Amino acid sequence: MYNLSPVQKKILLVLLGGVALGMSGSPRQYFKTLRAIEKDWKKINQHSFNRSVGSLSREKLVEKKILSNGSMKLILTKEGKRQAKLWSLINRSINFKKPKLWDKKWRIVIFDIPEKDRTFRDILRSHLRELNFKKLQHSVFVSPYPFEKVILDLVELYSAKKYVRIITATKIDNEKKIKKYFPEIS
Repeated sequence: MYNLSPVQKKILLVLLGGVALGMSGSPRQYFKTLRAIEKDWKKINQHSFNRSVGSLSREKLVEKKILSNGSMKLILTKEGKRQAKLWSLINRSINFKKPKLWDKKWRIVIFDIPEKDRTFRDILRSHLRELNFKKLQHSVFVSPYPFEKVILDLVELYSAKKYVRIITATKIDNEKKIKKYFPEIS
């Protein structure tokens, strides 16, 4: 994962939002996406924007095209789209609202990711910690919250479906000990 500044992340997300805008199926979704893009775009300082675009271009995350009328067109590269999706995913998970009532189900993430994919393994562990999963074993994490979609999106983004399993369970043998890690559900 690239070490991007907040402005660079915002540029990637806004450009990704433009892609989402083009693919929106309903007028309601179109305008909702458009409002979000406009709101984020207004927050970007022009000097920071220019510096960030240059950096993103050097990193090959965006491609700059100068049009005949003198305006500039930014296009996300394949890697730029991947990074934007990753930041979007992380942002969604950070802003995830935990349900008020626990549904009495545990989400268990188990993975066996080869050494050659160590980067993804580290990103997955970091993401699970960020989502406040409890580590049960080296490659086994548990949470009482329905984070399945966020985790599956991350796994999909890295084409790692064959290495990661998500189990929804109603009972774990050491549940009392695990519940101490999640005092809000006890």
